[in-house]
Amino acid sequence: MLSRNQPDTRDDRFGAVDAAVLRELRSIVGTGHLLTEPGDVEPYARDATPLYRARPDAVVAPSTVDEVAAVLRLASRHRIPVTPRGAGSNLAAATVPEHGGIVLSMTRMNRLIEVSTAELLAVVEPGVTTAALAGAAARVGLLYPPDPGSRTVSTVGGNVATCAGGLRGLKYGVTRNYVLGLQAVLPTGEVIRTGGRLWKDVAGYDITRLLTGSEGTLAVLTEVTVGLLPMPATSRTGVACFDSLSDAGEAVTRILSDGILPATLEFLDRRCVNAVEDYAHLGLDRDAGALLLFGDDGDEETVAANLRRMSEACRDRGARSVELAADIAESEELLAARRCALPALARLAPITMLEDITVPRPQLPAMVGAIDEIAERHNVVCATFGHAGDGNLHPTIVFDPADEAARERAEKAFDEIFRTALELRGTITGEHGVGAAKRAWLAARLGEDQMALLRRLKSAFDPAGILNPGKLGS
Repeated sequence: MLSRNQPDTRDDRFGAVDAAVLRELRSIVGTGHLLTEPGDVEPYARDATPLYRARPDAVVAPSTVDEVAAVLRLASRHRIPVTPRGAGSNLAAATVPEHGGIVLSMTRMNRLIEVSTAELLAVVEPGVTTAALAGAAARVGLLYPPDPGSRTVSTVGGNVATCAGGLRGLKYGVTRNYVLGLQAVLPTGEVIRTGGRLWKDVAGYDITRLLTGSEGTLAVLTEVTVGLLPMPATSRTGVACFDSLSDAGEAVTRILSDGILPATLEFLDRRCVNAVEDYAHLGLDRDAGALLLFGDDGDEETVAANLRRMSEACRDRGARSVELAADIAESEELLAARRCALPALARLAPITMLEDITVPRPQLPAMVGAIDEIAERHNVVCATFGHAGDGNLHPTIVFDPADEAARERAEKAFDEIFRTALELRGTITGEHGVGAAKRAWLAARLGEDQMALLRRLKSAFDPAGILNPGKLGS
């Protein structure tokens, strides 16, 4: 497995950020928006992925598309690596500048340009946070469905770059289902527009979809047009506790086979339940082997009926208890149990290594069982939570980084977890992305022929190879 605490990787293919380049950068964005001092650029040496760091030579914060284009033309001319970055909340080391060079911080481009109730869409710059977009839509009675756990800080540009998922993915899909159009700057400085304001448009190759999930390797996003939906009239949530995750998995199968498509279907294992209860004091059943959060939204009558049916499915599959939230406020308290799983686990040890795999839904109990067996065999503390409805799991190992043996055991455990996910016809990432953290496993997932195709696509967009080099197989 790729070493996580790797040093900066300098490559003689790339040029240096020398005094002349810095003068040009200052002329483009202004002195106040160029960082070069070690203490100033250090926060940009890492993102939310633990144990990965590589310090950039400069951090540039443009405010217009013209400034982005000018920086990229300069970088291509001098063959300087450029790593686009939003809030740095990603969990795959996708914004760690492995080859130094320039970090292009997009957070100054944070205008919410338009919310159109007539066209059911919004237009934003990439630095707008997911929560800000969702809030602006909600104020006019519309819903922006993508709901990543980091929505209060993550940016729309970052969500598009990684094709972020979230708690509503089963019913509503993920980020790519709502990206209608993009303005993007190619590494050579050309500004392109893909898609537009239409829900239907099949003119030419679907470059919008290609750029969505490309992790900043093909172009820099400078404007995003997203689709919105009417806000559901109501939403409600329930919680069921089971003796085992296998029982909870059977309840998930029963719910979906009954023709219900829940807005929420999330699970936490026993270790997560106890960590969350220690952290948030929500009154969760500490003796439960698994907790299943289920919910729906829509008109009140349908939601009430679906909640009853999901409750019955859980009871039929041996739930220890089933409780329904009385109102929206109580529903939010239940959802808080899922949303605070990561910060709760982070209290258990200095390092929280959160991963992201997906398996076919029927394989969910088998995958969780395999994770538990792997964790026990490697003597690591591992908790698992995730999106039960779409088979997306987040196994999380906590350890002390000062314990080198513990870190090695964690890496070996995750190697086996990834291998098992592939054996179960799953994937190495469902929503976090590949970045640097899973690069070593990408060929095993895609095969060499598809890897070669990725490299040809990369070369077509980025002939100098400057944009987030080393990521996605480039």
